[in-house]
Amino acid sequence: MATTTAAQQRAAAKVEYDAFIAACPSRRLLDTVSDKWVVLILSALGSGPDCAGEPRPMRYSELSRLLAGVSQKMLTQTLRGLERDGLISRAVTPTVPVTVHYELTALGLSLHTMMGGLKAWAESHMDEVQANRAAHDGSTERKV
Repeated sequence: MATTTAAQQRAAAKVEYDAFIAACPSRRLLDTVSDKWVVLILSALGSGPDCAGEPRPMRYSELSRLLAGVSQKMLTQTLRGLERDGLISRAVTPTVPVTVHYELTALGLSLHTMMGGLKAWAESHMDEVQANRAAHDGSTERKV
């Protein structure tokens, strides 16, 4: 019986990732990246506040101002999770007060394009979605 190395076992497991299987780790990753704050943070870091520029580092306070409605706790948790997954990096500069910058990693940049597309799709199709919601809600109210 041939033995396999740890690297060979990881490679074999990678081929077997299937998000339709409940125990697949890729399902947890999908949970993470489908969060609205993740989409907005990756979009912001990937193209700046106007969402038209090049990827650049941003300070925590800049992200907080840009992402209207995000609580300090949620922003902190989301940034920590993205850092843990290797999608962003955190750089601390020892100033008074301490300056912290967040920046997309190569892995985060690879995801940024899709996230920016999702954000753009939501913005450009919102009128249609709202019209469909109103039509659906109106037809549902009459049936009750």
